[in-house]
Amino acid sequence: MFKKTLLILFLSTCFSFSYAQKNRQSDQICGKWISEDNNLIVQVYKQDNEFKGKIVWFDDPEEDRDINLYYDIQNPNPSLRKRKLLGLNVLEDLQYDSETGTWENGTIYDATSGKVYSSAICLNPDKTLKVTGYWKFKFIGRSMKFKRVDEGFASR
Repeated sequence: MFKKTLLILFLSTCFSFSYAQKNRQSDQICGKWISEDNNLIVQVYKQDNEFKGKIVWFDDPEEDRDINLYYDIQNPNPSLRKRKLLGLNVLEDLQYDSETGTWENGTIYDATSGKVYSSAICLNPDKTLKVTGYWKFKFIGRSMKFKRVDEGFASR
């Protein structure tokens, strides 16, 4: 009886450790990330085992207006054109693939064109994010690099 209890305790501890390790790996992309051009910050977060990303800051050098006054005017759905870009989810439905260490099967919304593409994310060895938007095939897609926002910049 003692051996069975010990075995069950050992197996449940191993399972818990494995689950916690997987969650730590998958949650690595959570946080604020700034684009390579330093003109966009997206906050990646986890909701119901899926990863999403919303716009929390951007800079439009051609316009000198408050970022709260930008709307989703390129959206093909007229009823959504009054949504503010600030706070808009641009990444949806990403799921962590523990075998590849990537986040796959999501979508990315391009607010400049109003189009939705398939998306995938990988965390590079230099700790930058590579976010790829694509149609049908990843190798045809377009990628952007992001670096984690440091604490001083995160207050934007």
